[in-house]
Amino acid sequence: MRLNRKAFSSLLGKMPYMFLGYIIFALGLEAMIYSNLGASPWVVLYIGIANNTPLTVGQASQICGIVVLVIAFILGTIPGLGSIFSMYFIGFFMDIIERLGFFFVPHSMIGKLILLFAGVIAVGWGSTLSIRENLGTGPRDALMVSLIKKINAPIWIIRGAIEITVLTIGYFLKGPVGIGTLITAGTLGISVQFAFKTLRYNAREAKHMDLIELVKVLVNGDRKYMPCNKTSRE
Repeated sequence: MRLNRKAFSSLLGKMPYMFLGYIIFALGLEAMIYSNLGASPWVVLYIGIANNTPLTVGQASQICGIVVLVIAFILGTIPGLGSIFSMYFIGFFMDIIERLGFFFVPHSMIGKLILLFAGVIAVGWGSTLSIRENLGTGPRDALMVSLIKKINAPIWIIRGAIEITVLTIGYFLKGPVGIGTLITAGTLGISVQFAFKTLRYNAREAKHMDLIELVKVLVNGDRKYMPCNKTSRE
């Protein structure tokens, strides 16, 4: 079994944008945490787990990502390389940023709001950069897609149910719920959509490659599985 060199080179060419996306995403999450106004539902859960275990916030993120990917796989969604990388490296970079002491809690409310919104913007751009290479969505989106296929309910119901469940668990684990939680709930989607439009990424037309398809490409050079960036100029 030999690797197809062109396919492997193409895969390597996607890595810089993906890892830049993971770093920016991690910076955004840390910025929202240090705004001290309340975190997004999943981060509330990560911090809640970290508060009650020896795990760091980044490690809690990784553990949750593994659990979510396993559930999504049981429900019929095969993860992509990007799904696994997202699960591991966002948490990894969060812990590095934390150790470097990159952020501090602002003293003024204006400073806290600026940091919160900067985090929201960063998460939007980080998310777009990491998924536009079409090598798999993050664990949370993989779970959402799996549940949509199984339950056949509207996206907003599935996503809302997941977010409420995660937020409730995080709240009881003493995760930071506050006005920032409401703000991020209302603005993260807008931030991601703006980044999609700016980078001309058409999520509706995108075809993500799962791990099985990736192996076929790397071994056989099968072009029908090779993802390309779908763009929209509208």
